[in-house]
Amino acid sequence: MKTRGVILTLALCFAGAVACFAGDATMGTWKLNESKSQLTAGMPKNSTVKYEAAGDSIKVTVDGTGADGQPSHNEWTGKFDGKDYPVTGDPTSDTRSYTKVDDNTLELTAKKDGKVTMTGRISVAPDGKTRTIVVSGTDAQGNKFSNTGVYDKQ
Repeated sequence: MKTRGVILTLALCFAGAVACFAGDATMGTWKLNESKSQLTAGMPKNSTVKYEAAGDSIKVTVDGTGADGQPSHNEWTGKFDGKDYPVTGDPTSDTRSYTKVDDNTLELTAKKDGKVTMTGRISVAPDGKTRTIVVSGTDAQGNKFSNTGVYDKQ
């Protein structure tokens, strides 16, 4: 009886986690719509962004083109709790934090060696079909930038 109760409890916890992530508007794969975006020339371009459950955390995988024109890939796994979690594969940051503002909005902060390099706001449209990210920061050469990327849900 005890084993049955433990298994049932674990199954309910897993189902609850799946339901929480499934209802999150940011989850899924997003593709950059360049014609609707305003991107600073010479900056990295994130062509595809994927949000997926990773246990009780979220994994964000970004593929695109770096400032040097070469393919880029970075990954972040953490929670939308405002805490810094490590980023791998991103030369402009080594940690990133996300804060959930509401069901359709996230704020993000990227840091390199503890210094903020970029801040932004991610908003998913009420119909869940597009997401817009507005970011600003300072590049490796100390130049300020501001970008607006519009993504379509895949």
